[in-house]
Amino acid sequence: MRNIWTLLLMLVAALGGLYLGWISGRNSKDKASDSPDRGLYSIYGGKLDNVLNIIQSAYVDQVDKDSLEEIAIPHILHQLDPHSVYIPRSDVERVAGELKSDFGGIGVMFNIKDDTVMVISVIAGGPSSAVGVLPGDKIIAVDGKSFAGAGITNDKVLDTLRGEIGTQVKITVLRGSDTKLDFDIVRGEIPLYSVVSTYEIAPHVGYIKIDRFAEKTYNEMITSIGRLKADGCDKLIVDLRSNSGGFLNVVMAMCNEFLKADEMIVYTEGSHHVRQVSKANGTGTCQDMGIVVLIDEFSASASEIFAGAMQDNDRGTVVGRRSFGKGLVQSEFQLGDGSNLRLTVSRYHTPSGRCIQRPYDNGDYEYYNDINERLRDGELFDADRIQADTANVFYTLKKHRKVYGGGGIIPDIFVPYDSAHASSYLYTLRSKRLIYDYALSYVDAHRNEFTGLSLRQLAGRLLATPFIEQIYAFAARRGVAKPASLDATEAKIIENEVRAYVARSFSDANDGLYLILNTMDPAIDEALKVFEAKPIYK
Repeated sequence: MRNIWTLLLMLVAALGGLYLGWISGRNSKDKASDSPDRGLYSIYGGKLDNVLNIIQSAYVDQVDKDSLEEIAIPHILHQLDPHSVYIPRSDVERVAGELKSDFGGIGVMFNIKDDTVMVISVIAGGPSSAVGVLPGDKIIAVDGKSFAGAGITNDKVLDTLRGEIGTQVKITVLRGSDTKLDFDIVRGEIPLYSVVSTYEIAPHVGYIKIDRFAEKTYNEMITSIGRLKADGCDKLIVDLRSNSGGFLNVVMAMCNEFLKADEMIVYTEGSHHVRQVSKANGTGTCQDMGIVVLIDEFSASASEIFAGAMQDNDRGTVVGRRSFGKGLVQSEFQLGDGSNLRLTVSRYHTPSGRCIQRPYDNGDYEYYNDINERLRDGELFDADRIQADTANVFYTLKKHRKVYGGGGIIPDIFVPYDSAHASSYLYTLRSKRLIYDYALSYVDAHRNEFTGLSLRQLAGRLLATPFIEQIYAFAARRGVAKPASLDATEAKIIENEVRAYVARSFSDANDGLYLILNTMDPAIDEALKVFEAKPIYK
């Protein structure tokens, strides 16, 4: 279990962050006003450059100076903070794509089942939809060559099916058990959504799940809220759990929608960056919507700015567990050889004055091991064990409630981690993908039964269908026997995950997935209770 937390945390560290924008190579709208001067930068000169030149010219063996630079730069940045990083030229394009919102592809969601690529869903209006590819089709050949077997991996599928917009790819699919069909598909622009789910979760209450703050997240959020308002929603749950951050200008625009004129969103400050205060301009379209923000230990950076702005302005209620604790802002510098330096240039502060950055003086290991320490110390299960920096007390701006900095956003309402999720049987089913594989098998066998149902009809039918005995038998056939005793809650979690994966195959985006998962989510229950009572924002 400790290893899983560490792996998840390192993923947050790798993908997460808060960026002022690019120094070169990006549109001006993405550049923050306090970014350093534009241009190409070199961090070498003086003693360090002399040492490298001496080694190259006088060392006993032949040494490549460029290779030494690639080794030295990360070590230098390692002395600064955990979020200043060097990006080699070979990785620049991949890293830049983490926060982009589209790519060239054929427009399908897929999974690999029994060494075969199965189409799980087809993006409406996308290239595959236009030619008639259907969910359930199995891709068995690409450009006339077999595309199945033990060598098929997710990366290989992505590398093969993605490509430049306007290029063509021919796929052969197996539909049902014996029908082969060929499709010539012209790759198109495929949106990569960061608002991954939007639906009415309760009467007049909308739910939005945001998994990152990317280039188009603000526009996606506005569109989603418009849909919810059209359905009569005047309250909103914004789910930022496991959201590792993104662009500073995007989260500020999103905060602006909920705050009144002149209410502070955030301010940034650094040794070489004068304080810059961002305030709402009063044009927000959601100033009268009730709001609850969900966070957890993997909500970082931009997620914490959003939660902090709602909390400090007494605008909304924050529900969940203490957030990650990243209060550093990075800016990206392009070096002469095409590599990039992502350097921490300032700290951000929530409206009350908090910097929620966790200490990192004891090195990267201690910094990244913090989640394991929270687990070991019981903080994830008991709010009284939260290690708040009580020496530095801050106060919300209207109701003057105590809030603390120095280690993430502490929620207004604490929701403990469900220990049933940590059982060895459930962990084994997940790690071996048995829940997911069973759900795909069920989808393949029952596709006609669920096709065409509305989201609510689909959820109602699935919630009334028992699955637990079938998954026990399926797992046993794969070598994972049911334990002698099984907690009732654990069994319900397993069954609900099966339903959620089935629902995703028959619904737009991930709405079906989250509609099912949220029926057993204690944080959702607490959020709905906030609206039933007299919440903070009132």
